[in-house]
Amino acid sequence: MKKYEQITEYLHHFLSDEVRKTGIQSVVLGLSGGVDSAVVAVLAKQVFGDDLLCVKMPSQYSSQSSLDDADELCRDFKINAITVSIEPMLRVYEELNPDMDNLRRGNLSARLRMSTIFDISAKQKALVLGTSNKSELMLGYGTLYGDLSSALNPIGDLYKSEVYELAEYLGVSKTIIKKAPSADLWNGQSDEADLGYTYAELDKALKFYVEDRLSKEEIVKMGCNEDMLNMIIERVFRNQFKRKMPIIAKLTSRTINHDFNYPRDIRL
Repeated sequence: MKKYEQITEYLHHFLSDEVRKTGIQSVVLGLSGGVDSAVVAVLAKQVFGDDLLCVKMPSQYSSQSSLDDADELCRDFKINAITVSIEPMLRVYEELNPDMDNLRRGNLSARLRMSTIFDISAKQKALVLGTSNKSELMLGYGTLYGDLSSALNPIGDLYKSEVYELAEYLGVSKTIIKKAPSADLWNGQSDEADLGYTYAELDKALKFYVEDRLSKEEIVKMGCNEDMLNMIIERVFRNQFKRKMPIIAKLTSRTINHDFNYPRDIRL
């Protein structure tokens, strides 16, 4: 576990430096009961102590087991948490839009949660921590201006399989680690069912493609399923827009994100 000891130490410094250089002392994150938010919550607790607030945001589609798992994590690590249900807002919108399918319902739920967490961050004068892992980011498996939104993300360069291993190192409960990954966006929703493959299979191919920069032909020779690989490559390219700030049309000599670029923590 030497690898995760080093990663944990690095992420402690990352969180402390990137938050405190803004002049802000507190952080807030959405706690779902899943492994990604659990890992970020534990890391943040180790760095910020009681200056961390976790927010559970259930809807009518949330499973009781997810809420129970989130509560268990908070008890185990003495994490401050509150519950703010998005159910009333979601029900009203569903009534106004009876033709909603699961994709729209899931995207709306993710954006309602992020609107809620950013409002709470303003109230608490805290920065929002992201909980999307590298597998999700590369595949575009997330909602723009929903769960993909944050002020900073400590696990965005860790594949899902690595997040599981980090969770074990941090002492997250086996209940959270072993359960099937799901965002609870609608009844019976499952990440791996949506994607069609397990994260172990996806991560193996993603690492070959992204980290090792192997060609499609080379990756297939390594034993990866060709249909899965085609799906991965298509998603990586199709969802690039989710990983970038909005593109601004260039009309002047100095355009934001074109040639008017300063470091994030620029000072006068």
